[in-house]
Amino acid sequence: MAEASTGGPQGAGTEGTAYRQELRRSLGSFQVFAISFAFISVAVGIFATFDEVLQTAGPVGIWLWTVAAVGQTLVALVVAQFAARIPLSGSSYQWASRLGSPRAGWWFGWLTFCYLAIAVVAIDNALASLALMPLAGLAADEDTARLITLAVLLVQAVVAIASTRLVSWINSAAVGLELTLVVVVAVALVVAVLVTGDGSPGNLVSRGVAAGSPDYFAVGGGLMLSMIMGLATLVGFDSAANLAEEAKDPFRSVPRAIVGSVVAAGILGMLFLITLTAAIEDLPRISAEGSPVAAIMRDRLGPVAEKTLLAAVSIAFFGAGTVVLVACSRLIFAMSRDARFPAHRWMRRVNPRTRTPIPATLLILALGVVLMVALPGAALLQLITSSTILPALIYGATIVLYLAVRRRLDRRAGAFDLGRLELPVAVSALVWTLIALFVLVTPEDAPTSVVIVAGLLLLGGLFFLGMLAAGGRALEAVPEDEDTAVR
Repeated sequence: MAEASTGGPQGAGTEGTAYRQELRRSLGSFQVFAISFAFISVAVGIFATFDEVLQTAGPVGIWLWTVAAVGQTLVALVVAQFAARIPLSGSSYQWASRLGSPRAGWWFGWLTFCYLAIAVVAIDNALASLALMPLAGLAADEDTARLITLAVLLVQAVVAIASTRLVSWINSAAVGLELTLVVVVAVALVVAVLVTGDGSPGNLVSRGVAAGSPDYFAVGGGLMLSMIMGLATLVGFDSAANLAEEAKDPFRSVPRAIVGSVVAAGILGMLFLITLTAAIEDLPRISAEGSPVAAIMRDRLGPVAEKTLLAAVSIAFFGAGTVVLVACSRLIFAMSRDARFPAHRWMRRVNPRTRTPIPATLLILALGVVLMVALPGAALLQLITSSTILPALIYGATIVLYLAVRRRLDRRAGAFDLGRLELPVAVSALVWTLIALFVLVTPEDAPTSVVIVAGLLLLGGLFFLGMLAAGGRALEAVPEDEDTAVR
């Protein structure tokens, strides 16, 4: 029996499980939605990847955002089916452990841990180099960006340790600001184009600087590469499930947050992309900019608007990074209370005053410091790039799990349920995930990222074998449930 089964009365606040309620349930419906929406972060994703789309596919590549949004919504619907039945910290780790086997669940947990730990560094490094440094008027410099990244990580760790409610307040404010930013910027650009008459609606069907590229329609070519903007942005919606033990009415609020965040991000993102693209007057110059979104704002609305955008995007970046850090700490906590994570006796500890897992949070901070200090620039970039493959693997595996166990899932009255649509939605989501993986592994530089992912799997495999060699008791069973999610 896993070590976690020994603590507290069964079902004490964790909906029929043997876990005792150690985390504070303080997140309302909007705050849970904000968790998922902040991880996705439309403004951050577009701000960081719009230049790649302009350079590889041209402006017309933005329309593949719609394809990615529909596909990721299908995935979110399947994830929501699990979240409505097993609302525990650790999300896919818990689902696979309880519906498949503890050993399968461990691999889900390991992949998710690798993805989230890398994502924290990726978001904060992008915050430093793409937003904070330009906002402060600092010239591009990798060492400066790394120092800023470390400072941001430290502040986020302090916030995450202090209070989940504080995190939710900051995050809700950041999400509210981001929603306002996307809508206001879109409207302002439309007004500016109409007033000046300098808009270029033809951009919406233009290949721009990618026109004439011989591999434009090839596998791994320019047009296909533009899909990565949506695939890299519309992920992390399951982060609400990682904080399910801190949500009020998780059977309803968490699934709605998962699906609602993807739908909202998909619609707002497409609106933002259309208005940005139509507002470009000098397409070659904007395509060559390191931050084309800021350049468009400067051209159309002036330098004050550009600085305002950078400040708002910085807040959105900070909120997204904080959410990822918190979600990762909850996953570590969930695996550790089942004795399935290194140093689990420390990592499972929750501070009785703040009700937050402090050792797990500090571990993520330490890993960020190691990555910033130890990895050279090229290696760090490749590691960050590899993180785009991990969520597709995790979602694909989650869908396969759902198809395997769906007939054994209970139906809870009032909880999210696809009903008769569950099978066609799940099959469609699986097909989409295979397409997404194909898109992610076919670019010319993708083999390096694939090797990194394989290395992370190998590292996990070594620890997994170590647990088996030690007797493997933690991998044999999950804490017994009073009312299991499977009949």
